[in-house]
Amino acid sequence: RYQVTQAQWQGKMGSNPSYFKDKVDSASRPVEEVSWNDIAVFNTATGLRLPTEAEWEYACRAGTTTHFHSMPDYPNGTNDDSLLGNIAWCGSNNSPSGTKPVGGKAANAFGMYDMLGNVEEWCNDWYCDYIDIDFGNIQPTGPTTGDFRVLRGGSWNYGSSNCRSSTRDYDGPDGRNSSFGFRVARTP
Repeated sequence: RYQVTQAQWQGKMGSNPSYFKDKVDSASRPVEEVSWNDIAVFNTATGLRLPTEAEWEYACRAGTTTHFHSMPDYPNGTNDDSLLGNIAWCGSNNSPSGTKPVGGKAANAFGMYDMLGNVEEWCNDWYCDYIDIDFGNIQPTGPTTGDFRVLRGGSWNYGSSNCRSSTRDYDGPDGRNSSFGFRVARTP
């Protein structure tokens, strides 16, 4: 339901790499400054995994096809940029700038919080420039190798055009940034 917090990371890994770790509410903020490779170690220790890009998009959209997922008074989502602040911490509503405690904005119809904004979320998949993957499939397969891993959802320092359900980003598996975080998935 939430992005992995600094407290959860520190509890399992024994350290906190986050840039925003010296705030009063840091424990409940998402962990950031973690690479895809760092997360692989965390997931081995917890028995969890990163979602695939298709799983991430399915969870984010929660049945919508609009720029922004459902929220109170907009059960079918919306394309209205001025409403993004209801569901996301992003550049337009983030003062002072930086991450915020998880779960502080409205959840989508699946009860998932912070799917857009706060921190970009690493996905398990390799990135490809072209989209020839059928995201309508239950579990489409992306590339089997690559140079970059997928990030989704935009972050605390992005504008509304980069905090959309369809927004895709990428970085190398060792990339770290104060806007990179993650959520975990469980294999049934």
